[in-house]
Amino acid sequence: MEGDVGVAVELYVYDLTRGMAAMMSQMLVGRHLEGIWHTAIVAYGREYFFGSGGVQSCRPCGTVLGEPDRVVELGETFIPYQVFLEYVLGLGETTYGPHTYDLFHHNCNNFTDEVSQFLCGKGIPKYILDVPQEILDTPWGQALRPLIDSLSEGARGVAFGQNANNSLRNYEPQEPRRERDVSPDLVELNSAIEEVRRNSIALEERRNEINEKLAKKDRKKKKKKQKERKIESEGSSPEFTPDSGSSHSSHSSPSSSRVSSGRCGGGGGGGGKMADAAEGADIELTAASDGKRSAEEVDAEIEAQERKEREEKKKQREPPVVFKDAIDVRVEFDALVGFVDGILSPEEQQSLEELHQYMLEDEGSWALGDGFLNFVGRLLHDKSLKSEIRVRLLNVLAAAALKDDVILILHQDRREHVLMNYAHDVDRLTLEEQESLALFICNMFENLSSSEWLLYISEWQYCNATISNIRVTTKVAVHSLLSDQPVLQDRGSAIIHNLACKEVKTVVFDDVAVELTMALLQFFNSNPPEEQLYRCMKALSRFCQISKQDVPQLIQMIGPEPAKFKGASERIDRLIESISIR
Repeated sequence: MEGDVGVAVELYVYDLTRGMAAMMSQMLVGRHLEGIWHTAIVAYGREYFFGSGGVQSCRPCGTVLGEPDRVVELGETFIPYQVFLEYVLGLGETTYGPHTYDLFHHNCNNFTDEVSQFLCGKGIPKYILDVPQEILDTPWGQALRPLIDSLSEGARGVAFGQNANNSLRNYEPQEPRRERDVSPDLVELNSAIEEVRRNSIALEERRNEINEKLAKKDRKKKKKKQKERKIESEGSSPEFTPDSGSSHSSHSSPSSSRVSSGRCGGGGGGGGKMADAAEGADIELTAASDGKRSAEEVDAEIEAQERKEREEKKKQREPPVVFKDAIDVRVEFDALVGFVDGILSPEEQQSLEELHQYMLEDEGSWALGDGFLNFVGRLLHDKSLKSEIRVRLLNVLAAAALKDDVILILHQDRREHVLMNYAHDVDRLTLEEQESLALFICNMFENLSSSEWLLYISEWQYCNATISNIRVTTKVAVHSLLSDQPVLQDRGSAIIHNLACKEVKTVVFDDVAVELTMALLQFFNSNPPEEQLYRCMKALSRFCQISKQDVPQLIQMIGPEPAKFKGASERIDRLIESISIR
């Protein structure tokens, strides 16, 4: 090969944890790590790496790890292949020989850093070399060793140890080429797939919205028909049919008596006609009044029936843990009014009055105007306002979450994401705000529609992060559970319990089941009260059913073993047995 022919040198970077380090490192070592990296040098048409079997080579992407998570362009080298081969053979027979591998101090990244220095005159990125020893010291880090050992078994290539075949010295590589170039067609295809995925999520949300509106419309139609039938049946009874003199005279209502007295005292024919007219009008008013009362009775009867149906649906599901008596809504609202006195615009003052009607006068959510979420957004996100305002507002909203029509408020927020953007910053809030936010999220599980809203997976951008309702709900749950504050721990355990008991598609938990499980396992390292332990053990059992491989493996790798809590109570023992079977 001509010495002046440049050869591309690339660094293939693989995350051995398949994304779990990004989710769990904060809890394990107190700081965020994107991954635990295995690296290989790709040059001269081959992939070179170092593992427990020494230095090895295979075709690019030829190990059990498959495609790399990222590719770093290190530059070009003008070193002839034969020189490079002699160099690698020397490393494989000395510094990086078989059985010299050490996970902490002498690993694949040390090898690629040294080879990169030789080929390009610079090392590999520092973040790859800086994987902290404390995370490798954990049982989870140690469990990566078998995966590293398997690289030599899965790679169809050659070893560069002391017994390496000398014919390798005569191997001439293929014409150097950049195999990682992505074709425009592939980029277009991936973009199309991503667009279809986003459209599918948006369509699912829209379908849920339409179904809710149709269900509401059907309920109104049903209510109207029932009311009409009820009024018709009442109107056809003798009491409401003043069509003859005999029926008038036999009517025993007070209005009939008054009309009869007037007629007796009238004396003349004209007076009799006026009395007849008065009697007819009086009876019509009585009938109308009775008909009005019947309509109200029908309304009450239909609403009672709808409430009964909703309660039946609630009984059929796993009951959520909610806090119905945690606050006095009247006290919280009065305190809110005091804090915002003099700082609201006329429109915001109107929204405050609407909130009063909704919460204290028991009007429906129809009482809340189109600008209500703007009012809520200002109180939550305007940091110039006192923290007490946000605390009181969240407490009032936590009480509103228990009402079965709260979903209509939530749907107003599907564009601006006022509530979930605020909740995403849970770790930056005051303790009192965190407690009120956790109460609000927890109480949202009281109703089916609002609990499903918490699990929406459609994504949006907020502060350079891609978030969704399910991710924010998970963040609040994990943060609360792992807090050192008893109130937050109690509400966090309730949120995770409620999340786990939801009957939803497995795909909803794909991104968050591991994170929730890690939080539960870390919580088990403390000494939780029986009620919180029961909620969390129940959630862990449920996650074992949903994620049949990842969660049981995490329990084995990280611990503690659920059996540690055996004997805490009979109901916990039953859950431990269920988890052990999994």
